[in-house]
Amino acid sequence: MKKIKIISLVTLLGIGLTSCEKYLDVNFDPSFPQVSQGFALLPPMLGQMSRAETFDGRFTGQYCQYWLATAAGNVWDRHGYAAGSDNGGEMWRSLYWSIGKNVDLIIEDAAAKQQWDYAGVAKAIRAWAWQSTTDANGELILKQAWEPNRYVFDYDSQEEVYKEVVRLSGEALTDLARTDGGVSAASLGRGDLVYKGDRTKWIKFVNAILARNANHLTNKKGTYNPDAVIKFVDASFSSNADNFYIPHNGVSSTDANFWGPLRNNMNGFRQSNYLVNLLNGTTYPNAIDPRLAAMMTASDDKVFRGVNVNAGDPNNVAGRTNRVANFWGQSQPTATTPLTGKSIFDNATAHPLITYWEMQFVKAEAAFIKGDLPLAFEAYNKGINAHLDWVFSLISATDATARAAFNTERTAYLKSAAVVQTSAALTLSDIMTQKYISMFVHGHMESWVDMRRYKYSPDVYKGFVAPTGTTLFPDNNGKLAYRLRPRFNSEYVWNQAALNKIGALDADYHTKEIWFVQP
Repeated sequence: MKKIKIISLVTLLGIGLTSCEKYLDVNFDPSFPQVSQGFALLPPMLGQMSRAETFDGRFTGQYCQYWLATAAGNVWDRHGYAAGSDNGGEMWRSLYWSIGKNVDLIIEDAAAKQQWDYAGVAKAIRAWAWQSTTDANGELILKQAWEPNRYVFDYDSQEEVYKEVVRLSGEALTDLARTDGGVSAASLGRGDLVYKGDRTKWIKFVNAILARNANHLTNKKGTYNPDAVIKFVDASFSSNADNFYIPHNGVSSTDANFWGPLRNNMNGFRQSNYLVNLLNGTTYPNAIDPRLAAMMTASDDKVFRGVNVNAGDPNNVAGRTNRVANFWGQSQPTATTPLTGKSIFDNATAHPLITYWEMQFVKAEAAFIKGDLPLAFEAYNKGINAHLDWVFSLISATDATARAAFNTERTAYLKSAAVVQTSAALTLSDIMTQKYISMFVHGHMESWVDMRRYKYSPDVYKGFVAPTGTTLFPDNNGKLAYRLRPRFNSEYVWNQAALNKIGALDADYHTKEIWFVQP
């Protein structure tokens, strides 16, 4: 943890952030500020929120089988980890460093200028960072984080971090509700590239964080409160217009969407057979999901294919018409990376951090557990249709053929076996599987939360087959992954004594069930 401490002290010097561009450079490092004013600090911090989820999402996306490696034997496909590497440590880095003390700089500047809206936004970002990082890693350094003159740092329980998210979110809501002093939509809009200074939408965002926080506790029978979850959801997003989109200019690799071809981050991955089968009429016979063609690409023989765990692409031979297509619309990879992609894999597509459709599926799950099937059914349908709307919006307005085909297939799909037609027939599996589909790519971290809450159950995720036996990473001792390890380059290099106290030096630490999974 020594490295994190040193960097935090440099941040405190106020030698700060420089980006005021309209769009975000996701590679920009905001940990060395030149200006400690909120409008200058905020844009690169928003970019780091996207960077954190996307960098780690490559690997958690393998854990929950959105995509798998093109080569056989990949450690993440097998629910392992890359020892001695920072892979899987980006959320950690963003919480403590890239976002880190910059939150306090914004709050200090806001207090001096009575800009309570900036203070509320800064606290909302930190609440999101605490929530997202603990959901990935479990125990975190909470009480001693950013404490000066300290070289080693002790870990706190995930339960304590969850309580801190609630406390900090409450402060954020209080600040965002204020209209006195220097509160101004025009001023906040200078740095707010997401909501353009609209505090009402930031309030909805904070409630979405609280909805996640409360709904993750489904295994805590004495604590989980579905009514509280529903209340938070109802106070969150009202439609797709409220979604938390982080924009990208998409002109170069420095300002492009992580998933786009300019960044070339997904060349070593292909969609999984599990995902493809959910959409192509295999898992749900004769139910062709319009999102299949809208978000993926068929092989040259017009068949949509995926890959299996630990197998790679068995047809990855030049000239084969049945090679699995890549994410950018190429059925046969070539030596030249395409200039544009399709759907969320385009260079300029904004990154949805939290969305209306996610919130509706959260509400559906909570209402189902409560026993209110009509409410669950209503939210379930709203979630499906909101995601379909969003996918349709990403189809080029000039591609009349694709847009017409999507709408035709959508009508048929909503009447198919893949979509429950009555509240009485609704099951938990229906809700969670449709949520899984809707979270493809952007929501991989939250989907991994869900899969762990339900212990990768094929009863919940119809058709899901987790790796077993020799397919599992050898250090796992027959168990699946339940957490990412703390960041190697700070914790395993500088803070091993604290890691030893929580068992993080064990070879199978990544398989230890995280707190919210435990009863």
